[in-house]
Amino acid sequence: MILLAGPCVIESEESIFKIAKSLERYHNDDRFDFYFKSSFDKANRTSLESYRGPGLEEGLRILQKVKDDFGYKIVTDVHESYQVPIAAEVVDMIQIPAFLCRQTDLLVAAGKTDKIVNIKKGQFMTPGDMQFSVKKVLKTRGCDEVSYEASQRHGVLLCERGSSFGYGNLVVDMRSLVIMREFAPVIFDATHSVQMPGTGTGKTGGDSSMVPHLARAAAAVGVDGFFFETHFDPVCALSDGPNMLKLEQLEALSETLLKIDSVKGN
Repeated sequence: MILLAGPCVIESEESIFKIAKSLERYHNDDRFDFYFKSSFDKANRTSLESYRGPGLEEGLRILQKVKDDFGYKIVTDVHESYQVPIAAEVVDMIQIPAFLCRQTDLLVAAGKTDKIVNIKKGQFMTPGDMQFSVKKVLKTRGCDEVSYEASQRHGVLLCERGSSFGYGNLVVDMRSLVIMREFAPVIFDATHSVQMPGTGTGKTGGDSSMVPHLARAAAAVGVDGFFFETHFDPVCALSDGPNMLKLEQLEALSETLLKIDSVKGN
């Protein structure tokens, strides 16, 4: 099972290493294909005053140090094409944010690297239309076929994180997991799927109590992995605190997901 886990954004070198240390069990467990995730910049914050991160150069320095010290594979977001080759010098997986999942130049730049590309489905996208984002990366890598098998060979993933529903909420249609798996292996982002972006306060809300329920449902439907933003104290997190899991919650949940995965018959 692919597992992407870590804090939403790099808050400090000290906090990153504290969280990284707490995730060692997943790196050492052969049942998981573990990637440590954190962002050097959260460029799509609601408010101009919200914390964004240390920036490209300092953020990648910290992620490289995590990689060197713990041996972790690393995944981080990119927001502009010029960031892609720079990030690719450090990370093992490049993540395309949901709001940018149709940005051709960004997808092509990611496709030109030799890194795995994880494309997050936009909240505004139908699952069927994500095949065209996948195709942009695959064609850049010399592949004209869009299929689960082709994406698996060429290192392309799709990531479900909920769809816009009414005002200030997201909903996960579990059918999207089945549809998108026609085009690529699918990661379920259980923590972003419980966001409540339209609070009117300048900050995104969320309901982390729903994370385990959605994750178990996704495991039963059948996915290739999970994405969890996690923190030692989500209440104090500088980004996405309301939807993040506490580190100690992840252990029990991940074991449950492995059990479901083993019996789902997929």
